[in-house]
Amino acid sequence: MFSTESSILVLGLVGQALFSMRFIIQWVYSEKRRQSVIPTAFWYFSLGGSLLLLVYSLLRRDLVFTLGQSSGFLIYGRNLYFIHKQRKESAIA
Repeated sequence: MFSTESSILVLGLVGQALFSMRFIIQWVYSEKRRQSVIPTAFWYFSLGGSLLLLVYSLLRRDLVFTLGQSSGFLIYGRNLYFIHKQRKESAIA
């Protein structure tokens, strides 16, 4: 039904939407707390959006975009690793 080009475009748009949602989540969460806070959901949306945008950039064969999303993807994953490691250590203590 969709052409390959349309499917790639939809992939990129969904990835960008997920990536953009992280800012809305962070803003709402911070407003509720009345302080600047980065919730765990921020990192999940960052990771998901970055993954889809990375795939999109690879399909587009865009080296600059691919390099940018690759580094971000690693950083977001690492932050989630630290969050889960800290929660595990807190549960043990």
